[in-house]
Amino acid sequence: MASAEPADVPDTEVPKRAGAAAKPPPARRPARREPSVVERAVSEAVASGLLTFFVLLPLVGFHATESGTGSLVLDYRFGLVAVFALVVTGGRLLLNLTVWRGEGGRRPAARVPSTQVPSTQVPSTQVPSARVPSAEVAEAEAVASPWPRLGAALSPLVKPVFFGFAVAYPLIAVTLVGGLGPSRYWIDLGIYILTYVMLGWGLNIVVGLAGLLDLGYVAFYAVGAYTFALLSTSVPLNDFLAGHLGDDFWKAWSFWVCLPVSGILAAFWGVILGFPVLRLRGDYLAIVTLAFGEIIRLVLINWVSLTNGGSGIASIPPITFFGIPFTSGEGGFAWTFGLTFDSMHRMIFLYFVILGLAALTALATVRLRKMPVGRAWEALREDEIACRSLGINTTLTKLTAFAIGAMFGGFAGAFFAVRLRFVSPESFTFMESAVILAIVVLGGMGSQMGVAAAAILLIGGMEMLRNLSFLKSAWLFGPDFDPTLYRMLIFGFAMVAVMVWRPRGLVANRMPTIFLKERKSVSGSLVKEGHG
Repeated sequence: MASAEPADVPDTEVPKRAGAAAKPPPARRPARREPSVVERAVSEAVASGLLTFFVLLPLVGFHATESGTGSLVLDYRFGLVAVFALVVTGGRLLLNLTVWRGEGGRRPAARVPSTQVPSTQVPSTQVPSARVPSAEVAEAEAVASPWPRLGAALSPLVKPVFFGFAVAYPLIAVTLVGGLGPSRYWIDLGIYILTYVMLGWGLNIVVGLAGLLDLGYVAFYAVGAYTFALLSTSVPLNDFLAGHLGDDFWKAWSFWVCLPVSGILAAFWGVILGFPVLRLRGDYLAIVTLAFGEIIRLVLINWVSLTNGGSGIASIPPITFFGIPFTSGEGGFAWTFGLTFDSMHRMIFLYFVILGLAALTALATVRLRKMPVGRAWEALREDEIACRSLGINTTLTKLTAFAIGAMFGGFAGAFFAVRLRFVSPESFTFMESAVILAIVVLGGMGSQMGVAAAAILLIGGMEMLRNLSFLKSAWLFGPDFDPTLYRMLIFGFAMVAVMVWRPRGLVANRMPTIFLKERKSVSGSLVKEGHG
């Protein structure tokens, strides 16, 4: 009689053979307690503070000064080092508990539930760690955080509020300070900031929209300034116009006549720069534009017969109210409008002139972005090869970007010359180009309001260092300390901080020029920065 075969059983359920020694299960180690978020934050903050203390101890803690007899005296400033260490400790603790809250002091990666594979379908040992596309990550972060929605709701009000405040700024300054005379510093500061806002918007066309890295933008600034300075002080031109239009015509109207000429000549030099760099990209483009800026500065220094060399050009005619001079006598601005003469009338008018030029730059940029040339710039920034494949003339696109950006730089240069009534090559060094480029990058390439905010923070913030008189206390830096000497150090720290926390600039959202059904801002991480 046949015996029934045993049913198949899984290998895992087959009993062990007789005589096989059963291995005891390995002893489990006690689970190690993970430190909490607060404990990790405190430990990292203390470590950062100690590191700061020991690094700054030989640099700041010991200060050598010269005594009256000529010998060196060593001063100890351990209290100042401790203050720096405490500031770093508190800042790192605050960042770890807010911005960097998560594993290792970093932000946790955004998780999109729809891309996860259920564990019931695939074993846990076989589930690959799929990476979420950057677009989905950006969308998930936007949904999780309320700030993008708040920013989208307030974005239509930012530009009107900004320009409204800019128009009312002189009245606010005069009212708060108490008179025209005491408000001179604040009006002059507003003029200084708006000049860099205009320069930033002009460079934003080249760098932010077209994606062409330009390190020699100060050259066009210099061309505009020297064009106005040379034409306004030209004796033959003055004599020719005096014989046909009157003795005071050129003195009264030189700025208004030379302003468009300065922009046109600067645009011409922008085209001259654009031709040699048509085939260059990235670092090579940056090096050539840097060399172009230095060439212009060296020409201004060495062409003494035309530019007066390092001595510069002085006695530039002042600005007039469309032919009416700001003088105290008969026929002046105050006499014409029945006002009491005050030298601040000219400063306030200069403020509104640079405000009008900056508004013109912003308006032209907005309009150009919506035109075919503006869309060609953005296509060039995204992908030059794809731009060529679509039949876009990249040569003409690059030249128009350089020319239009240079034109606004020339306008700003002419205003700079009429404001100071003196120009010299020392005002147009590479550091000016670096500051303007930093304003564009920190504000957000392609964002107008971001560039304006960066200009206010960098230029206005650096100027506010003059008012930090408490730093001259004996327990800090001493009475001989000058805060303005450290502005470039603070400037570098600000750049590093913004690049760490806001790598796409202060304004990380971009508003598209063309859209389908609904116009809404997109994350700056989805917009390329260009390769030149």
